[in-house]
Amino acid sequence: MSELKSIIEALIFASPEPVTIKTLTKLLDTEPKEEIVAAIETLKVDYQRDGGLTLVEVAGGYQIVTRVELHEWVRRLFHERTTQKLSVASLETLAVIAYKQPVTAPEISEIRGVNTSGVLGTLVERRLVRVAGRKQVVGRPFLYGTTREFLERFGLNDLADLPKVDELSDALGFELPPGLAEPTITTSPLPFDDSTPPGETEPVAPIEDPETVH
Repeated sequence: MSELKSIIEALIFASPEPVTIKTLTKLLDTEPKEEIVAAIETLKVDYQRDGGLTLVEVAGGYQIVTRVELHEWVRRLFHERTTQKLSVASLETLAVIAYKQPVTAPEISEIRGVNTSGVLGTLVERRLVRVAGRKQVVGRPFLYGTTREFLERFGLNDLADLPKVDELSDALGFELPPGLAEPTITTSPLPFDDSTPPGETEPVAPIEDPETVH
């Protein structure tokens, strides 16, 4: 178990993306899945100790990351990244998409009360948002949703981990559109769900979106 745990720890640490159980069982094909799961659980306990790193479950997989309380020190090391922070408009638009997805550009603009086209282009370029298909209404406008990179960047395992709107407003330091608090009823799959029913949405390249301004 000790050697298996060390191997799994090394794989998770070396991977630039979250490592899933499926990936681990494929790589460690001689090890029973239950032992791999047990080794991860032991790792979780190990990383509860004091230290600079922690093991988190994010975007359906596992990552070894720096502890939240140390992020300010890490930012100093990567100071150049401060220029890549999202604007208030981008954060607000991203919140609308996260809570209301799949959603069209006009629907986003209606909730925010301002035109959103330019901001959408920025979010698509950052790979936080993608075009998920077209809405089956007159004009067939593009539908937008969040990506796996969105989950990774914000430390979410899935969309069910999104905080309440008022909690997010407090964390961001500004009020989000009140329409976000209204429940959204949709049967559409997540934008990165491979099980999209035929005809429900049509994958398209973001560059084709006439509403997106770069």
